[in-house]
Formats: sequence, structure tokens, C-alpha cells
Amino acid sequence: MDRLDGHAHLMIVSDLDYTMVDHDDQENLSLLRFNALWESDYRHNSLVVFSTGRSPTMYKQLRKEKPLLTPDITIMSVGTEITYGESMVPDDGWEQYLNHKWDRDVVLEETAKFPQLSFQSSTEQRPHKVSFFIQKGYAEEVMKSLSELLVNRGLDVKIIYSGGICLDILPLGAGKGEALAYLHKKFKADGKLPTNTLVCGDSGNDTELFSVPDVYGVVVSNAHEELLKWYAQNSKDNPKIIHATERCAAGIIQAIGHFGIGPNISPRDVMDSGCKIKSFNPGHEIVMFYLLYERWRRAEVENSDLTIDNMISITHPSGIIVPPSGVEHSILECIDTLVPCYGDKRGKQFRVWVDRVSSSQISSDSWLVKFDKWELSDEGRHCCLTTVLLNSKPETPKGFALVNVHQTWLDGYAADHTTWIL
Repeated sequence: MDRLDGHAHLMIVSDLDYTMVDHDDQENLSLLRFNALWESDYRHNSLVVFSTGRSPTMYKQLRKEKPLLTPDITIMSVGTEITYGESMVPDDGWEQYLNHKWDRDVVLEETAKFPQLSFQSSTEQRPHKVSFFIQKGYAEEVMKSLSELLVNRGLDVKIIYSGGICLDILPLGAGKGEALAYLHKKFKADGKLPTNTLVCGDSGNDTELFSVPDVYGVVVSNAHEELLKWYAQNSKDNPKIIHATERCAAGIIQAIGHFGIGPNISPRDVMDSGCKIKSFNPGHEIVMFYLLYERWRRAEVENSDLTIDNMISITHPSGIIVPPSGVEHSILECIDTLVPCYGDKRGKQFRVWVDRVSSSQISSDSWLVKFDKWELSDEGRHCCLTTVLLNSKPETPKGFALVNVHQTWLDGYAADHTTWIL
């Protein structure tokens, strides 16, 4: 919450499965489009929050499978757990708040009376969440009867049915909406309430997000029946909530444009990486540089001297690159080695994206940019913590020059093998 000095321009609060992540999109193109837009135009002054029904275990598993960015805040287990930053530091105050009139043992006793309920995996059972599967035809009756039993036992609980199969029992004060309201309260107390908040969802456990005051909302086109029904009954005529015509992350990008709350053209939708921009934006330039690298190897740009000249034009004559091996090379030499690699990833799995882009101006004409640079290929996925020194160079088409690039392997997902990669 302290990453930004002042108000966030935009805080996106998004569900993951079939909202930010489209599991039917094997190429992850809509997610990669969002990633490029966020790191290019929003990371420097905005916040991204993942709000998921997944437990920490399942959330971390998804991060290994999909090219997700690192969120500033993670809300997990249907709003019963809040953590901050890459280290996922838990919010102890939220945990204490949820203990009021909650007894997990009593919940287990009463739910055992319903044979229609079957436990979800052990990873999904959390201190303030008990989760089951239930067939659609039984859900309404079981929820009504179970609610009465738990109230009679002195508990204040909330029962959430979502996805046409999942039933979660939480403390009354829990939930995705309550967790967001809690965050808004904390931001307001610090004088840092985001200027705009956009909530995004696809299923029943997301409905509460749309009820938080003063937020924009997008129901993605592929939303489940229970959320569409809620939308038709509660928000169809609400100008601050839309039902997108695009799926998942593409629907989130659509909503940004619909509400006019910021740039909504992803760099992945722009093919001319050589055009000059009106004002210098380090994050945008880093994103476009690595997109050009990806497109060169996928043969999605023209194999011409002009493309190579574009790369060379943004390279300082004495620029160096220090790859994870620690052996220093000239950036110009690395570009020379890139030439024969044109199209070597054509028709193969190969994507490049950046995460956690941050920049600081260290002099009147120099910027230090740090980010995680990811590469996914048929050989696996690996990541470099990358530091780039940029100098202004007005005579070039892009207005800057790469002076120094330094890379080190990150722990976690980094592959064992190394590459010469830019």
C-alpha cells in the first residue's frame, strides 16, 4: 500500500479464473495484452489487486501456469485473506476482524448433516472459509436450511454459491466486497484513496465487488449465469457497471476505454514500434523493445534492415549488456547475433513479457529502470531481474538510447539453462 507516494490513478480489482485469466485461451493473448498495457501505462501510478476464490496454495500454482503480473495486493479465499506485495505479507487486522462470531468447528458439525455437500480439496479449506461442491439443483434448499442452523448456533455467517457448483461458508464480515471496502477504508485513512476503482468479475462470488460504493464495474462477456442474473436484476441500468462484449482480460481493457479512465490500447495491438511518441515514458519503451524482440523471433515483423536499424538506433555506441552469466558484451554485438535468429520461434510457443516495471530519473537526461523480464518457450519459462540505464537521445526516432543492461536470474521459476537473450 506504500508503493505509491500519493493517490493511485486507478486501482483494478479483478477476479482471476475466467476473468483476468482465460483458461480457454491457450496462447494467453488477452492476458498478455493486459500485461503490456499495465506495465506500459499504469504500473507507475496505479495499483492492481487480484481478488480470487483460490487459496494461497492454488493461487501460487496458477502463477506458475499463467503469465500473471505481480499484484500490489492479493485477496484470496473468497475475501477471507488479504496480503500485500510480492512477499504476500498478511493483514493481521483483517484476520482479527473476521473472528467475530465465527467458529469453524461448529460450521463443520452442521454441514455434516447435509449429504448433498462434498468437501473441496484440503488446500481450499482455510481458517475463515469452509468450501464444498454441490449439485446445482440442491444449492438453494441447502443454503436456506444451513443458514438457519448456523444462526441458531450463534454464528454470523455468509454462504456464497458460485460457478454452478461451489459453495463457500465464511464469516458474515468476509467476502470480496467487504475486503475491498476494508482496503478503501485503509487508503482513505492514509489520504490515499484511489481516484478510480474498477472491479472485474465473472461469477457469483464477485457480486459483492459491484456493490462497493463509488466503483466502476465490468462483468466479462463469459460470465456465469448467477452473475448475469444478478446484473440483470441489480445493475443493468447502472451506468458505472457494464456487461462487456469481450472475454476475460480483453473485457477489462474494454471497460477501461468505456469509462474513459485511462489509456486502453495495449502495446501488443500496436505494430509500429518505431514511431516517435510525444513524451518519454520508460515503461512504455521497455515494453515495446521486448515486444519487438519477441516479434522478430516469431517472424511477426518484416525481416529487413529497417527493423535492425531501429534496434541499433536506440543503442548507445558504447552500451553494454551483462547477462546472468556475468560475461559483459556490447549491446550492438548482441543485436548482431539476433539477426540470424529471425523466425527461429515461428510456429512455436514463445512469448516475452515484463513485470514490476519501475523507473527513477537519476539526472536530467538519464533514467534507471528495473523490472522482471520473463520468457516462455517450449523449453520452459525463466525470468531475469533486469536493470536498464536509459539516456535521452533526441536525434533518434524514439528519443532515448540503451546504455547499460544488467540481468540476474530470479529464484523461483527461473530455468536452469541460460540464454543470450536481450
